Amino acid sequence: MKIGFIGLGNMGAPMAANLAKAGYKVTGFDTAGTTAEGVANAASAQDAVKGAGVVITMLPNGAILQTVAREIIPHMTKGATLIDCSTVDVDSAKIVAEEAENAKILFVDAPVSGGIGGASGGTLTFMAGGTDDAFASASPFFDIMGQKAVHCGAAGAGQAAKICNNMILGVTMIATCEAFALADKLGLDRQKMFDVVSTSSGYSWSMNAYCPAPGIGPQSPADNDYKPGFAAELMLKDLGLSQQAAESADADTPMGALARAIYQQFVENEGGKGRDFSAMLPRFEARSRDH
Repeated sequence: MKIGFIGLGNMGAPMAANLAKAGYKVTGFDTAGTTAEGVANAASAQDAVKGAGVVITMLPNGAILQTVAREIIPHMTKGATLIDCSTVDVDSAKIVAEEAENAKILFVDAPVSGGIGGASGGTLTFMAGGTDDAFASASPFFDIMGQKAVHCGAAGAGQAAKICNNMILGVTMIATCEAFALADKLGLDRQKMFDVVSTSSGYSWSMNAYCPAPGIGPQSPADNDYKPGFAAELMLKDLGLSQQAAESADADTPMGALARAIYQQFVENEGGKGRDFSAMLPRFEARSRDH
C-alpha cells in the first residue's frame, strides 16, 4: 500500500521514516522542502496523496490543517484513510472530519504523546478520535509509529484527550518547580524532597519521571541544560488550545488559564523559548516573592 505523508518536520520525518522502514512505499511532502529517510519526495501535497490508501498529516496548527485538507481531500482515493497526527483545536479536527466524510474518506484525529524521542523510536502514544471503521483502518499504522493507541471517541475526541492531558502536565510542572524553589529557600535538600514527594501524595509524572531538578530522579532534560525534550513554546501552544477549548465549551479552568499566562510570560519575555518546559525551575529559583 502507498502512504502519503504531509509534514516532515521534527516529528513527521521520523514517523514517515519508520513507515518506510516497515516496508511501505511512502511519498512525502513538506513546504520547507525537508525530507525523511526512505521516503520519496513529491512536488506538492496533492501529488503525495494520489493513489495513497492512507494519508498522514503532521502540521503546526488547525488553520494549516484545514488548508491542507482542502487541498488534498479532492485528490484522495474514495475509501482511503486520512490520519491527522497534529495537535490542533477540537473545532478544526471536527471541520476536517466532516469534509473527509463528505468525500467518502475515513478520518481519524490522532495527536501524539512521546515527543521527538518517541517519534524516532516508534514508541508514541496516539489519542484517536473517529468512527470505529476509521480507527480500525488506522490501527496498523499506529502499531508501526507507536506503542499504544487509544480510541477516545468520535471525531475531535483525540484532540480533547491531548489538550486535557497537557493542561494537567503544564499545571503540575509549574507546581513541581514552585515547590523545588520553595524547598531551596527553606533549606530543604532537593534529594530529600524528591525522596518524600515521589513516594507521597504529591507524586506526579512531572516529579517522578521528568524531574525538573538536575541530578535528581531519572535522567531528564534538566540534566542536559534544559535542552528541550518538550519545548516551553509547545507547552504554551497546548495550554492555548486548552483555553480555546474551555471557552468554546464554557468550562471553568482557572489553573489552566494561569499556567498559560505563566508559560506565555516565560516564553515571550523571559528567555524560555527554545528551552525545555521544565526550565520553569531556574525561572522560579531566580525570582523572589515580589519578583
